[in-house]
Amino acid sequence: MSRSGRLLRLIEFLRTRRRPVTAARLADELAVSERTIYRDVAELMAQGVPVEGSAGVGYLLKPGYFLPPLMFAREELEAIMLGLRYVDQRGDDVLRTAAKAAKEKISAVLPPDAAVTLDLPLALPGPSATSFPDNVVELDRLRTAIRAQHRLEIVYADAAGRRSQRVVWPVQIGFMDSARVLAAWCELRGAFRTFRTDRILSVVEGSRYPARRAELIAGLHEHLARSTYEQDADRA
Repeated sequence: MSRSGRLLRLIEFLRTRRRPVTAARLADELAVSERTIYRDVAELMAQGVPVEGSAGVGYLLKPGYFLPPLMFAREELEAIMLGLRYVDQRGDDVLRTAAKAAKEKISAVLPPDAAVTLDLPLALPGPSATSFPDNVVELDRLRTAIRAQHRLEIVYADAAGRRSQRVVWPVQIGFMDSARVLAAWCELRGAFRTFRTDRILSVVEGSRYPARRAELIAGLHEHLARSTYEQDADRA
């Protein structure tokens, strides 16, 4: 393996670890000597890669450092392209644009023998989704609230057109075959509910909600294991 390839693998390995990794463990992973690891880590630090630690203690990559991998296994490329094609079918304009940009970035760094997977994939996501109802509220407003972990005061219309006011804690956006839904904790129901985004008539963003989003996601997935997005939206 070339040194540049080894440095990339070293970064990739450190990026997947939350605790310091010893030089001995890194040397075993990359099949090199510990002395080589010391030199490689010193080189990464000299190039500005935020590696913390020292010999005898271990090394850790600071959070937030991002370097797109330049090498993918064929199966990894298939998985990536399947996901990008699914986004192109069901995502909104923001996600479709992002998927196209991601494909272009991946394509730019792939060798020719691997790039063929982008244009001639083995896996397909299935039939194209039907057209989605128009949204009154842009999905980007919902995404912003999810990232900020802010309450949303919404006006929601059910299937019969009856309106209700809710205060919800937005968790995720689901992209179904015929609709998009906001999955959230509903203060009115005291439970998780999903709301079709085309039936959300207005949104007012409020204060930060008193829960960790990771815990809400775990609770939401447990809830959805007992029901479906569509059923939830019908009884929201």
